[in-house]
Amino acid sequence: MKYYGFTLAEILITLAIIGVVAVLTIPNLIQSHNEKAWSTAQDVFTKRLEVATRQMNTEEKLAGYANTKDFVNELKKYIKITRVCDNNELTKCFEDKILTEDPKEIDITTLSTSENFAKDNWGTETIGVQFANGVNALIAYNPNTDQQPFNSQFSATEASMAILYDVSGYKNPNTIGKDINQNANVKKLGCMIKKDLVGGICISNILAPDTGYSPMTYAQCNESKANNEIDLSYCYPGNDYLAGAVKACGGKKANLPNQAQLIEIAKYIYPNASSISSSEMTNASWEQNRIPLFTSQSPNASSFFFIWSQEAGQTFGTIRVFTPTYTTLSTNMRNSSGQLAVCIDQ
Repeated sequence: MKYYGFTLAEILITLAIIGVVAVLTIPNLIQSHNEKAWSTAQDVFTKRLEVATRQMNTEEKLAGYANTKDFVNELKKYIKITRVCDNNELTKCFEDKILTEDPKEIDITTLSTSENFAKDNWGTETIGVQFANGVNALIAYNPNTDQQPFNSQFSATEASMAILYDVSGYKNPNTIGKDINQNANVKKLGCMIKKDLVGGICISNILAPDTGYSPMTYAQCNESKANNEIDLSYCYPGNDYLAGAVKACGGKKANLPNQAQLIEIAKYIYPNASSISSSEMTNASWEQNRIPLFTSQSPNASSFFFIWSQEAGQTFGTIRVFTPTYTTLSTNMRNSSGQLAVCIDQ
């Protein structure tokens, strides 16, 4: 009787092959698992923060603080915070250094004021925070924030706060874009207007020209295009307000409303209109209690306002006109400063 089996050499070769495959695949599997865990932790944290700040807004506790520490002390009542660190002790609540994916090292102590931390200088300090779920964060507050408690929304024309947070605590890699996430301007958490009221559209921000967003020069626009910061097809050879609106809404032209979304916005503003189309002028009266979010931002609020839409070549941009008695689609020069930037959260 013959017995069949593996030789020692065959077993060693098989183990070597398994080892090589493991070396090649396990790091990728671990990286994929980590990224999924970071993404899930980020989603959970931002949802909890959204619930907390919405409740603060509803209870009229979001606005009125002179500095970040006073705001954080109120925030503690709505989301569990285990530690608060003054701006001269940020490293007691956060890593001392973090990396960008470039990579570039950032010293946390340089972020002690909103001048270096947020997009704009609000004149407030940065405060370190440790949340009960293990998330570490840096927060700066905008003292010009206001609120609309009856709509459960933010209505500040500027950002309410800036936040940089680490979902893995002090564990590595401590890299922005991985376990560390940032929103340099948390202008709105959630939709300004409920999705069910505006055909399922989430309007995350409404910005006025020159105060809420700024035009881009031809050089700035082309540089941003080259760096993949905005995805426009063209840049206007002058002050480009359309490019500025795209940049302010996250750099994606899809974050400005398309024609179908403008129709849904028009249906919201003119609820009694018999029909609203993309091309025809629609005669209707707007609903007064549905326009404050738009008209409060517009330089011509008492009579009309315009909303940017998509590109119409290098020179023009598509807009929608809204007046007390009619609405229609039109175009305007990209150097025109009269249009609102309405950011759509895709």
